[in-house]
Amino acid sequence: MFKRICKITFITHGATVYSLDGIVNDNLKSPKLNDFGEEEIERVCEYLLKRGVAYDKIYTSPNACCTQSANIIAKLFKQKATPLDLKQRNHGIWHGSFYMDLFKEQGKNILTQTPENGEALADFNKRVAKTLANVIKENKGSRIIIVTTPEVVQSAIASALELKPENQYKTLIKTGSLTQISYFEGWASLIYSDYTPL
Repeated sequence: MFKRICKITFITHGATVYSLDGIVNDNLKSPKLNDFGEEEIERVCEYLLKRGVAYDKIYTSPNACCTQSANIIAKLFKQKATPLDLKQRNHGIWHGSFYMDLFKEQGKNILTQTPENGEALADFNKRVAKTLANVIKENKGSRIIIVTTPEVVQSAIASALELKPENQYKTLIKTGSLTQISYFEGWASLIYSDYTPL
């Protein structure tokens, strides 16, 4: 039997005005959750409560919508959310653009291109992998929650399944959803992804 090192449940933040409108945003301070986003996180909390699983630690990405979501979840477990330097990708000049407009202008290759003054997808993936490796090392034998952005979850899945960068965006990750990955020595297993409690 394989010995698991760490199990991470990734929870994406609740909806914001930007996520609902499909706007590229990498501002850490805004926007916060809208009413629908708060409802999504409440449904996540109800699901976690019904499962009755204990979590050793709850981490949060620095984005305002993530910390707000994480604090709601942490309160459920009578914990405090621990800040984690796990920012979403820096989109440079794309910040504030509509995803659909970028697709129309440049086609599907937009996903792997590096925006001016932005971060290459390969660099983003390396950054996410390094941060997760440190978290796993610090939490051996634990079950943890990381509240983060859909992009970070896509990167974690791509790493676990060894997907090519051009394919990682084919894993749909919605706001207010849960994805779970078990980490073993030298490999990882995707348990489920994008589960959205009803």
